Amino acid sequence: MNLEYLFPEKEISRLKIESVIKRDGRLVAFDAHKISDSIFRAAVDVGGSNRELAEKLTKQVIALINRAYPSGSVPSVEEIQDLIEKVLVENGHYKTAKAYILYRAEHAKLREEKSSRIAAEDNVPYKVLWKVFTWNVDHGCDSVEKLNKTIIDGKFAKLVKDSEKSYHDEIGKVADRIISGRHGIRMVIVAGPSSSGKTTTTAKIGEKLREKGLKFVALNLDNYFKNLDQHPKDEYGDYDFESPQALDLGLVNEHLFALLQGKKVLMPEYNFKTGRRTLDAREFKLKENEILLIDSLHGLFPEMTSSVPHEMKFKFYIEALCQIRDSNNEFVRWADLRMLRRMVRDSLHRSYDPERTVGHWHYVRRSEKKYIVPFINKADYVFNGAMPYELPVYKKYLFDGFPGIIGKYEKDPKKLDAYIRAKRVYGLLEGVLGLEDFSAIPKNSLVREFIGGSSYKY
Repeated sequence: MNLEYLFPEKEISRLKIESVIKRDGRLVAFDAHKISDSIFRAAVDVGGSNRELAEKLTKQVIALINRAYPSGSVPSVEEIQDLIEKVLVENGHYKTAKAYILYRAEHAKLREEKSSRIAAEDNVPYKVLWKVFTWNVDHGCDSVEKLNKTIIDGKFAKLVKDSEKSYHDEIGKVADRIISGRHGIRMVIVAGPSSSGKTTTTAKIGEKLREKGLKFVALNLDNYFKNLDQHPKDEYGDYDFESPQALDLGLVNEHLFALLQGKKVLMPEYNFKTGRRTLDAREFKLKENEILLIDSLHGLFPEMTSSVPHEMKFKFYIEALCQIRDSNNEFVRWADLRMLRRMVRDSLHRSYDPERTVGHWHYVRRSEKKYIVPFINKADYVFNGAMPYELPVYKKYLFDGFPGIIGKYEKDPKKLDAYIRAKRVYGLLEGVLGLEDFSAIPKNSLVREFIGGSSYKY
């Protein structure tokens, strides 16, 4: 029986409830989109593909909620899910209802693994930070002073070895998560700020997957840019390529959904010289053993992948979570470590003056804070991309150049942020003992992505 006629529009135009109680007792805002997503995911599991129907059924659930609960009441998540099952069964969607019940059971199992999940409060993954910090304490590298002592005592090579082992152990954990969900996970989203180590880390995860017969296939989202005359502009009137609205999100979602259903899509191709795209330029289809890889500044932006059920996505976030204190007992800023990485890489491999990197860093940070940081709590896994032995390495390449950078920006009021940043980082490196011999750093190290000599091709 279709119940749609029983629910006049006025019953779903305004929700009587604003919050729900989660299983852990937390009070969270009620989100009708989560109902649509869960119904749609269950429908996809049994061969469905009609998202509009999922949204129509969601309206019926909302109407039932309005009838069942007085204004201001706070139902539990379980009670809402019971109503969802009722709507599915009474509309004759028995297969979807069965899949939804299995979906609830699976989530109960996932909650048991919650200790391995990451909580990010105020966009800070405190649990991961504590893990990184305690590792550093245990290995005598939680401060610049202790790091210097490690070098003086001739233990730098051991620190490198231990750090690399810890990093690769974590790579194994991520790969295992993906492999264990291989029948459900069809897309991996990798997100993280500039110079966080995305490229090397993604390559290493891919290596682990290949050992199990799986393969990453990247979707180049640059081809989904709108024509330049349709791009949003920033406050200066310049075209803003870093806004998610510069992408044709509708087409992105259409193609993502089709690809994950095993269908062929005709991808566009964007020409940066002309600022225009060609539609239907290239065929693309996923094979059975292939996992779609989205490596994008906007990977965690909800509207980027809204057509894909949550259970088909694994969202991976990487940041250089440096947990080392400087001579003032202040923790080294993650963004400062990443800037040092970028300065070395730009100067050694891209013929880009480190001075310009410092001067441009403000724009990099602005984009990160707007389009990446707010969505950290959407990630399924937060990964530390910092190595505790890096600072002595970068001192060799950059320290002598900082006085000139500081001098250039000191008298330019428009570059005050660059001056402050350069002076702070120069003070940090001043307290670090430098190194000349980097032979202890293996060829497959993430650090080699920036200083060169890597076994990977970038």
